[in-house]
Amino acid sequence: MTYQVALAFEDGITRFIKVGPRETVADASYKARINIPLDCRDGACGTCKSFCESGKFDGGDYIDEALTEDEAEAGYCLPCQMVPESDLVLQIPTTSDVAKTAATTYSSTLTEIRRISETTYAFSLHVENRGDLNFLPGQYVNIEVPGSGGQTRSYSFSSGPEVETVSFLIRITDGGLMSTYMRDVAQVGDAINFTGPMGSFFLREPKRTSLLLAGGTGLAPLLAILEKLSGMSNPHPVHLIYGVNTDTDLVEIDVLEDYRARIEGFTFDTVVGDPASSAEKKGYVTNHFQPHHLADGDVDIYLCGPTPMVEGVRRHLEGEGIKPQNFYFEKFALAVVPDAAPAPQAPAAAAPAAEAAEPPSTLPAYEIGEEHATFQAQFDARMALELAIVELTMGKLTPEQLVEFKVLAQLAGKTLDGEKFVNAEEFTVTNEAFHQFLFSCVGNEHLLQAYNRLEVPATMAKVLRQEHWIDGAVDADHLQIVAAFENNDLAGARKAIMAHNEHAKATMAAASKAGAK
Repeated sequence: MTYQVALAFEDGITRFIKVGPRETVADASYKARINIPLDCRDGACGTCKSFCESGKFDGGDYIDEALTEDEAEAGYCLPCQMVPESDLVLQIPTTSDVAKTAATTYSSTLTEIRRISETTYAFSLHVENRGDLNFLPGQYVNIEVPGSGGQTRSYSFSSGPEVETVSFLIRITDGGLMSTYMRDVAQVGDAINFTGPMGSFFLREPKRTSLLLAGGTGLAPLLAILEKLSGMSNPHPVHLIYGVNTDTDLVEIDVLEDYRARIEGFTFDTVVGDPASSAEKKGYVTNHFQPHHLADGDVDIYLCGPTPMVEGVRRHLEGEGIKPQNFYFEKFALAVVPDAAPAPQAPAAAAPAAEAAEPPSTLPAYEIGEEHATFQAQFDARMALELAIVELTMGKLTPEQLVEFKVLAQLAGKTLDGEKFVNAEEFTVTNEAFHQFLFSCVGNEHLLQAYNRLEVPATMAKVLRQEHWIDGAVDADHLQIVAAFENNDLAGARKAIMAHNEHAKATMAAASKAGAK
């Protein structure tokens, strides 16, 4: 039997491949001309080690040095050995550029434009070669605005992956590029190109209660998730809280009612921020969390909305002492573009439904994120990005950059004394400067943004204290990484980075344990 495997790269690009009976993922990838990391091909080196987000597979034969028992139990795998037993989603520890692949551009025709509220339109596209378009529910594409000279805007699918005609939601704002086109120019039959799919915000295999949180047209990717769930057997409860500014901003309620009838265990609430609203539930989306929605932390949270909403939900959960099993989010960043004035910033300390509608769709710069409940996931994500960055920088640093890299390692080392901190606060700052250095050298904005979205420095600052123990190998690891670059030793750099990750996690684990006493 042939299975579909989604290869999710670190720069947000996702490629799909078909894997035949008894065929390994690596072999199928290379047949599709997607060069995922690979070296020995026989389970001995661990170069291709990836993380399986969902699906079942036969792990194949490998040695413990390539993949430990603990790693395998945690979901890691070796594509050179694994044979799918279902459709899979794999996180590949490199960028699409390194893998010599890219997002695909599709041609489509505008088939429908619907004004579904005073502020919101829905539109649908018939895609040529629809069978070639695969995406995960929750992902987005960059749509080229007709007549704009190639300018694009980003929109999440509001339709599921199996639906023939793909659909999107757009919030209309005066002066917006896509808004002006859709409201004043667009006609059924217009040709529209888009590129994708992209993004790490997508439905994982349901294993527990799910809480879906939407702000404004952030509802779109959650509708795609619900469409996928409607065709699955899922014994776990799913609850959606949908927040908007005003009564007129509420859209697609009939669609949600249809999903409530079709998906066993699905419920939803709408929350309106306007105090004068006729809605039953008003104010903050977090005001309407119920204990069974959060299941004492045994919950997967999917949130799509603006930065203040994401941060407000996080602060609420921290204040209540709730640590969700997984917290997946997609932020709308308030980016300024020439064709529209910037939207007002929402208060950073709040997450009211009144502030939950995303910025205008003409300001769609996406900040895609994913946060697991443990610091280990953050450090593993940093390691994966660093393993990718060494591929791009090894042998390419100037002599001046090598000197600066070494100085940064030495500065971090001066804040340590063996297994003790000289200054824990300064270590956090100097350590961050060291780790960020290679990302600033490579000139790849996507990788730099991906790195900056990690919360490793904030987590370290929150946990590490002067009296805590630090793994004595941390300082030596920094210097070994620098030495590997001085000697143009790619394998040595990779080995040092992976070892350093384990030493860093051991330090954090000890500090967390000490802080809990």
